[in-house]
Amino acid sequence: QVQLVESGGGLVQAGGSLSLSCTASGRSFSRATMGWFRQAPGKEREFVAVSWRSTGTTYSADPVKGRFTVSRDSAKNTVYLQMNSLKPEDTAVYYCAADPNIIMSQLTNPGAYDYWGQGTQVTVSS
Repeated sequence: QVQLVESGGGLVQAGGSLSLSCTASGRSFSRATMGWFRQAPGKEREFVAVSWRSTGTTYSADPVKGRFTVSRDSAKNTVYLQMNSLKPEDTAVYYCAADPNIIMSQLTNPGAYDYWGQGTQVTVSS
């Protein structure tokens, strides 16, 4: 049984930092694409950042470029999201996602990912 478990969310003031982690179990994700999406109240789930397969290549959404960094430790089946210079508009539930077969053109499509975590709340106060 595959499980993705996120941790590290919380409440922070604008301009602050938070670090999220997501550890997968039940199978190896060392060659899978792993990343992060977020969903704010009343909005659709949106792409944040992803680590593409085992290449080490990462992609980030424009609103978080230069502020958020995605990384991974394949040996630990873990993906991280370092969030700096947080803004109130970053407030959302952050979800970890993984998929071993996703193609590059679908990286930002949440419907293309097979495995999801339960989500962790990030709240940025102004």
